[in-house]
Amino acid sequence: MSHTIAIDGYSACGKSTLAKAMAKQLGYRYIDTGAMYRMVTLFFQRQSVDIEDEGAVAGALSGLEVDFVPGSNDALLNGENVEAEIRTLTVSRFVSPVAAIPAVRRAMVAQQRRMGADGSVVMDGRDIGTVVFPEADLKLFVTADLTIRTDRRLAELGASGKAPDRAAVAENLTERDRIDSTRADSPLKQAEDAIVLDNSALDLSAFIERGMALARAIPS
Repeated sequence: MSHTIAIDGYSACGKSTLAKAMAKQLGYRYIDTGAMYRMVTLFFQRQSVDIEDEGAVAGALSGLEVDFVPGSNDALLNGENVEAEIRTLTVSRFVSPVAAIPAVRRAMVAQQRRMGADGSVVMDGRDIGTVVFPEADLKLFVTADLTIRTDRRLAELGASGKAPDRAAVAENLTERDRIDSTRADSPLKQAEDAIVLDNSALDLSAFIERGMALARAIPS
C-alpha cells in the first residue's frame, strides 16, 4: 500500500532525521523540503537578488532548478551539489525570509506536489500537512525544547567543521520560529489531525520507533 506521510515542525527538532529513517525503513522516497528553500536562498545570495523586488525574485526563480542526488539525497542546485553550503549559518539566517515570499512558496509547493504525486513518500517541512498534502495518510508535528534544539544544531554544525557561537544559533532558531509561524503565506502550524511528537527527551531509536509505530498503524 502506498502512503503519503507528512512531517512538520520547528527547526532542529529532529523531523528530517525521523523522515529519513522512516523513508528508509518503509522503502519510500524522502523529500527534504527545507533543503529546497535553502537552495533558493543560496541561489538568491549568489545572484544578489533583492527579495523585496518581485520582478527580481520572479526572474531568479525562472533560472532555478532544485533536485536531489539519487541515493545520497544531497541537494542539487542547477546540477551542482551544494549540500554542505546550504547547511551553513549564513544560509540559515536568511532562509525563513526567503521562504516567506509567496512566489517562492508557490514555486516550491508545486514542485513538492509533483515529487510526491505517486505516493510512497515521506516529506518534511513547515506546511506539508496543512498546504502541500492536506490529505496525507499520516501527519506528524515534531517539537522539542529550544535548549535541546540549540544543542542539536551546534552538534550538527560542529560535525561539519564549523564552530558557531551558541547564542547566535539560539537566536537564529528563535527568529526562524517567529518568521515561520507568523508569515502570511503557509505559516508553520500544527494540522488539526496531526499527531504531536515531542522529541525533547527521546533517544534516537525511541523517536524513530514512535514514528514507525504510527506508520504501521495507517489503515490499508
